[in-house]
Amino acid sequence: MGEAGNDGRPPRADKQRNRVHILEVAEQFFAEHGISGSMDAIAKRAGVGPGTLYRHFPSREALLAALLQARDEELEVRRASIQREESDSSVALTQWLDALGEWVTAFDGLPEPLRAALTGGKSPLAITCQGFITTTEEFLRAAQREGAAKPWVRGRDLFLSTLATAWAHSAALADESSPEALSTLMRSGWEMAADRPRREGPGVPGTET
Repeated sequence: MGEAGNDGRPPRADKQRNRVHILEVAEQFFAEHGISGSMDAIAKRAGVGPGTLYRHFPSREALLAALLQARDEELEVRRASIQREESDSSVALTQWLDALGEWVTAFDGLPEPLRAALTGGKSPLAITCQGFITTTEEFLRAAQREGAAKPWVRGRDLFLSTLATAWAHSAALADESSPEALSTLMRSGWEMAADRPRREGPGVPGTET
């Protein structure tokens, strides 16, 4: 939804085009350089002055929040699909955490500003993070009610663990087997030992009874 001008009228078409163009350039730039890339370099590549960039996006976090908006919507679609199609609460939680893991690795370095958004302040990323923590809590509580997840685990902890796992994926010691190993390790931390066979989630090995 576009911003209204000071006189209450919709922003000019050229302003909207500038915003869209900056977002397209920033998406490509962050994909190439990670989120630590220079904001001034983004402005230069977009062919606008730094002042124009900062009028649209006052901070790096505001720019990231705008870039993540489409991915937020995709993640909500994934959430609805999992809740509609998966009856096993343990598998549903695993699938949600997998989807969340994909979201937090949209750009190199993204886990850090998401973590920082949870520590307070007024980051525009904070509302998004809190919303997905609430969703994680919903999946977790369903698994806890069925005895599939340990009762002391919190949704916030799982969200932070997902951020930590995403950060570790890009660490120097990580290799191609690290993502699956780390995800399985995290699952072993929240999942209750069960006397029933467990269905396999995507990329997660089953557990024998």
